[in-house]
Amino acid sequence: MVHIGIIGIGFMGMTHYRGARNVKGGKVTAICTRDERKLRGDWRGIHGNFGEPGGIEDLSGMRTYRKIDDLLADPEIDLVNVCLPSSMHKDVTIASLRAGKHVLLEKPIALNPNDADRMVQEAETAGRSLMVAQVLPFFPEFAYARKVVEEGEYGALLGAHFKRIISQPDWSSEFSDVERSGGPGVDLHIHDTHYILLLCGVPDQVSSTGRLVNERYAEYLCTSYRYLDRPGLSITCASGAISQPGRAFAHGFEIYLERATLIYEFATLGDEPVLSMPLTLLTEDGKVRKPRLGSGDPVVAFTREIQAAVDEVAKGVPAEALSGVRAADALRLCFKEVQSVRLGRAVRVR
Repeated sequence: MVHIGIIGIGFMGMTHYRGARNVKGGKVTAICTRDERKLRGDWRGIHGNFGEPGGIEDLSGMRTYRKIDDLLADPEIDLVNVCLPSSMHKDVTIASLRAGKHVLLEKPIALNPNDADRMVQEAETAGRSLMVAQVLPFFPEFAYARKVVEEGEYGALLGAHFKRIISQPDWSSEFSDVERSGGPGVDLHIHDTHYILLLCGVPDQVSSTGRLVNERYAEYLCTSYRYLDRPGLSITCASGAISQPGRAFAHGFEIYLERATLIYEFATLGDEPVLSMPLTLLTEDGKVRKPRLGSGDPVVAFTREIQAAVDEVAKGVPAEALSGVRAADALRLCFKEVQSVRLGRAVRVR
């Protein structure tokens, strides 16, 4: 059994706690938070942009810590699940690795590429796994699309467009502080850069337009990713916090293969979920298929993500979708896009 300790009980910490309930071979046995009410199981003040708000949790049998160092000193904890604000990721992750713990860290890995690279190096030195919870690949629509592209049943990937647009959230003061969150160009858009890396690898160049904050962070980006060894491949993405509150969230994709097209579009309109285009597979024979995806509960994606982390720790099965190296590359790509906006031209990535 992999014993998990969660550091940070905010919206993501609560979501990871809920997701871990159905993990096989792993169990949350400790939590750490400075909030006395949360230590007593009163999570009623927690809410986010999906799922049920917090309630009263039965924490009997759970080891509870007020200080991070005390949780890290717990010899029974195998995997530390860091769900703290992004500005704290580097220091807490390094401390966890040096304490001999494996780490599952909420995205983004860090707030600048140098810190991310240092964290990856610390994991290598410690001989422990650094896994970053970029949950998007575990959502059924995105997992299915990746599987279709990788298996090649419908031929080579020709092009794709991804979209992730939100309004400024009213449930997270951390998000609005770009120095502590990285702003939408990191905290939000890193989902897209990470998924594009999984699907296509590291691009040679990026060309972006967008809106910047303090010349360092992005509020909105529209980017083209160029692969010089695949001149016919066209990958683009639009992402940012630029929508009005009536559509608080929207994401989706169109993926073009030689013999098929995949389309998907979801949004929240007036606080109501709207699946305007369920995942649909269009094939060259003119047929329109709706793949069976299973549960639409977003917490299930977190269960799959945490299961992958537990399997890596317990069985030594590398989880590519959680790779710290890949997460560092995704962060670097976000900053290359900001550089492209600032310079007004394409910039080299590798």
